[in-house]
Amino acid sequence: MNKQLGKSIFNMTLLKFFVVGVINSLLGMGIMMIMYNLLHCSYWVSTASNYIITSIISFFVNRKITFKSRERSIKQGLKFAANIIVCYLIAYGIARPLTAWILTRTGARTVTNIAMVVGMGLFSTLNYLGQRFLVFPEKKKG
Repeated sequence: MNKQLGKSIFNMTLLKFFVVGVINSLLGMGIMMIMYNLLHCSYWVSTASNYIITSIISFFVNRKITFKSRERSIKQGLKFAANIIVCYLIAYGIARPLTAWILTRTGARTVTNIAMVVGMGLFSTLNYLGQRFLVFPEKKKG
């Protein structure tokens, strides 16, 4: 891995993103599990609801605290929304079939619950990279 790239990925920003992400993920997990298990919404409705709600929170908290971005533009908001959509489709598109393939002898409800957790991990990883380099890139000094 390129040394400069490694420094820009693994720095204090990652720690801040992680802390915000843990809090946001706990909230999102509650939303998903309640919608899927108690309200009997579908996999896609439950996971999408989570990411719509928590992404709005994530945008404002990460812009201000994690990445300390001073930019306030529609373009930044659109890049954030595109990042969330792409990360969501990739993470949850992969999570369910992968989990079903690994847990072939497990009931559909259990597979779906595990897939939601796996999807959160995939989503968080992709989302960090997207926010770090696309939505809130570091401005070069000088």
